[in-house]
Amino acid sequence: MSNPWLQWWTDPAGLVHQATFPRLLLASLLGALIGTERQWRQRAAGLRTNTLVCLGAAAFVDLGTTVAPTSPQIIAYVISGVGFLGAGAIMKDGGSVRGLNTAATLWCSAAVGACVGAGELLDGVFVTALLIAVNSLLRPLARYIDQRSLATFHAHTLYRVRLTCATEDLAEAEAHLKHAIESRSLTLRKMTTEHLDDGERSIVQAVVESRTRDAEVMNALAEELRSFRCADSVDWIETEGEAE
Repeated sequence: MSNPWLQWWTDPAGLVHQATFPRLLLASLLGALIGTERQWRQRAAGLRTNTLVCLGAAAFVDLGTTVAPTSPQIIAYVISGVGFLGAGAIMKDGGSVRGLNTAATLWCSAAVGACVGAGELLDGVFVTALLIAVNSLLRPLARYIDQRSLATFHAHTLYRVRLTCATEDLAEAEAHLKHAIESRSLTLRKMTTEHLDDGERSIVQAVVESRTRDAEVMNALAEELRSFRCADSVDWIETEGEAE
């Protein structure tokens, strides 16, 4: 009588036709495809890391479905385990955080392996294609959005204008300052008044926003305010902080 265990190990055809082996091979291939893109960009988690993550997830899920077909808990364990692995790829560098995309890629590589290990081969291939497309095609779009947002941020400049006048002329000074700001390409963000210690003079302070950094516009505004009959002094400075 032939030993079934000996026949299982010595029959190569039987090994090939088992579902586990093509799943693990496909998971390794898909993980290698994901890792190739990361390796090309010289990321910390490259070819080998993504391949191992994808292969390991597929192996664990395949083992879980073999031992306990009705229990999907092994997938949750794989997700939490890869979460700890991804946390190791995240580094804080001063005020910025690096490695978030690398950690997310590892997480998605595990998802690919889990799909393949569960027998959802087409899902694994589709997730792989989406993952590579996101890391490759969305990169130029992200850079374009960053450049546009930075350009918009730097284009808007805040200025602080101060006008000193007699306290009895305070209301007229505020109206004159508002009118001078509105007549130019400036936006009034905030206006405050402050009485000096002697009580006879007050300061009107305005924070204005300009779409461009143009000192000539501010100088012209200051000259117009100085022509106001009750203006004792007028000065302006550029400020980097937001109006509080």
